[in-house]
Amino acid sequence: MSTTRNTTPEPRTAAEQGTAAEQGTAAEQGTAAEQRTAAEHQAAAEDRGAADPRSAAEDLPAAAAEQRVDLDGEISGGPVAVVEQRLHPVTPLRRAWAPVAVVIGWAVHDPDGAQRQLTRLDPSTLLIGLAVLVPAAALYGFLTWWFTHFAVTESELRIRTGLLFRRTAHIRLERIQAVDLTRPLLARIAGVAKLRLDVVGTDKKDELAYLGEGTARALRAELLARAAGFAPDTAQDVGEAPERQLLKVPPGVLAVSLVLTGATWGTLLAAVVVPSVLWIATESLWTVLATALPLLGAAGASSVGRFVGEYDWTVGESPDGLRIDHGLLDRTHETVPPGRVQTVRIVEPLLWRRRGWVRVELDVAGSSNSVLIPVAPREVAESVIARVLPGAHVPDTAALARPPARARWCVPLWWKGYGLAVTDTVFAARQGLLRRQLALVPHAKVQSVRLAQGPWERFKHVADVHVDTGANKTVTARLRDATEAAALLHAQAERSRTGRREALPDRWMA
Repeated sequence: MSTTRNTTPEPRTAAEQGTAAEQGTAAEQGTAAEQRTAAEHQAAAEDRGAADPRSAAEDLPAAAAEQRVDLDGEISGGPVAVVEQRLHPVTPLRRAWAPVAVVIGWAVHDPDGAQRQLTRLDPSTLLIGLAVLVPAAALYGFLTWWFTHFAVTESELRIRTGLLFRRTAHIRLERIQAVDLTRPLLARIAGVAKLRLDVVGTDKKDELAYLGEGTARALRAELLARAAGFAPDTAQDVGEAPERQLLKVPPGVLAVSLVLTGATWGTLLAAVVVPSVLWIATESLWTVLATALPLLGAAGASSVGRFVGEYDWTVGESPDGLRIDHGLLDRTHETVPPGRVQTVRIVEPLLWRRRGWVRVELDVAGSSNSVLIPVAPREVAESVIARVLPGAHVPDTAALARPPARARWCVPLWWKGYGLAVTDTVFAARQGLLRRQLALVPHAKVQSVRLAQGPWERFKHVADVHVDTGANKTVTARLRDATEAAALLHAQAERSRTGRREALPDRWMA
């Protein structure tokens, strides 16, 4: 029950193909002939009543287009179809670290060998090596910047990269589902920013690093406007969509929530106990350090790292989706695109329940955005969820049906943490006893439904119902009565078909 959408460019008419072929022949006769052919082609397009003459100019051969566009984005004469631009001039400083990182990686991988090599070098040889390495790193950074260009055409964003091996990314504008703006600490000092693009059907994000902060914001606004369906001539004038703030997490609440999280104390306890036991057993300093350092790093990431990353968390609503801003040192501006959310998870740790706090996580198709709200009162979180899933209602605890009592023989004690509720809009399944987690899947986002039953479950007449979503994730209703599970399987399949027919298209809101 999966739905696949392919976006392909519209075929040109026979007249356009013939004109393009004639232009290809004329292009071989020299630059002057190419320019005359371009002018004739544009005039012919206007005679045919073309909506935008730039679409006719895109049919020119690649060589002619290169000669009509300066690499710095300056027009070298006549109207152009594509204006290529370079990244910010500070970008070479970022990329110059690559050769140095290779040397550091070799030293970390083989510290004994690196130490032996360093002891053999006298000061003069070391200075000569630095005199060669530093200019080589600088040259590498400059060349990678010089050979990187990007351009926005009428239908796609093109990114050309590569020093030895050329790579051109053609990103269809209608397939862009999110454009995130990131400003690391050093980038904020330099006044630059990074754009990361989420594209339907790709796991890896394409990025433009770095652009001037003003240029990055203007390009982001243009790409979002184009993805929303605005015409190329008006997309640049649309600007940033207005935003209405829905939620802001106070730093004090965030800090208390991390203190009351069991994972923080668990990693800290492991970082103290495990190295101590290893020291008593082995008395090897290297073994203790090799174990303690990763554990301390995990403890820091689950406490201080999360506080720094989720500091000043703000959620706002705009026509292009929910906007999320966060970060103490590195500021990140993310967008949750409308219609692409597959699952919403409400997480409720044990120590948060007295305060009524919850954490909201997301599964977004083709995106790495996974956190919507780090911590908030349940009522506030449900109001934000209503903006993500319009018309959806979060069922309360009393509405969640528990598995039958005989399920205790399959999963002793923990069976009480499972629950299920099916509303007109969502499939809701709960799991966990100490750390509760309620997953909400809109019926229109269900790709397949499966029923699984092991030998012991068959003996106890219970079964699991698995619901697969478009984000390659699965939500499971555990230990349901076998008869109920069979009926739920067919009913959910029908609800999913109906939901997809009635759902709005996965497009940006204009």
